[in-house]
Amino acid sequence: MEPKPILVKAITVEWFYTAHAGPLQMELVSAAADLKRKISEPTLNRPGLALTGFYRYFANKRVQVMGNAETTYLKSLSPAEQRARTRAFMERRVPCVVFGRNLLPPPEFLEEAERLQVPLFRSHLITGRFINVATLLLDIDFAPKVTEHGTMVDILGIGVLIKGKSGVGKSECALALLERGYSLVSDDVTRIYVLDGRELMASSPDETRYHMEVRGLGIMNVASVFGVGAIRSQKRIDLVVTLEEWGKEEQIERVGDEQEYYEILGIRVPHVVIPVRPGRDIARLVEVAALDQKLRSMGHHAAKEFNERLISRMRGEIGE
Repeated sequence: MEPKPILVKAITVEWFYTAHAGPLQMELVSAAADLKRKISEPTLNRPGLALTGFYRYFANKRVQVMGNAETTYLKSLSPAEQRARTRAFMERRVPCVVFGRNLLPPPEFLEEAERLQVPLFRSHLITGRFINVATLLLDIDFAPKVTEHGTMVDILGIGVLIKGKSGVGKSECALALLERGYSLVSDDVTRIYVLDGRELMASSPDETRYHMEVRGLGIMNVASVFGVGAIRSQKRIDLVVTLEEWGKEEQIERVGDEQEYYEILGIRVPHVVIPVRPGRDIARLVEVAALDQKLRSMGHHAAKEFNERLISRMRGEIGE
């Protein structure tokens, strides 16, 4: 049974602040704030036109970002006008307001925000940088997500998701790849989300991040054993490898001229099936599959080149 994707329709301001305060260099400014307010769109809005009184179109479901232009405009108004414009802006149920460039909101703006319990933040980032980083983080928050039973590794820049039934040897294969100097993203359970609608990104659940289970050894901390170079927080999925017990696979590709695909969240990823039996160096086979995929991405297809050579040879013999 395929896992069902998780579709996020909204996040709370509390989640946005708690999860991203670090990279966005944000701090809460308003004392009274309703952090349960919902952010319903994964984009941001600069409310310059709204502050002038134009509300025919106003993206009030987005995070509102105030920069130098908006702040300077407010300060050009009288205190009474500032308060009136701010009140009209706040009463449209905006999720929260962030001041960039470490700017402090005018006193009237802060007072109205606290009266209406609108969360008010400021960021040390310049406004443009804040918008770029926050947009990327919100894209991830709202991206469709799914959890796959599989181990994710990085082999020379190729992200490989290793799948297979429990006990087939996924973790042992990943362990052997770590010994060869490659990196672990996630063991056994991998979280996947779509980036920009075209790439699958994989990461580990928080509970198991940087750890793996090896039968007979138990839980091990990968960074402690192999060093910090042996772990990655996330990686794009470039190849899916399924490990099958020898003899139970339905059909195994012998030549490799037909590319198989595995679909996750509507996106197809190259897929290979490797039969497992005692004595086979599965880690080496997965490594070679990843390197072959890297060559294919560069335009080199070994099976097609071999087929073309055979056809050329046969044509030459017939011609003779």
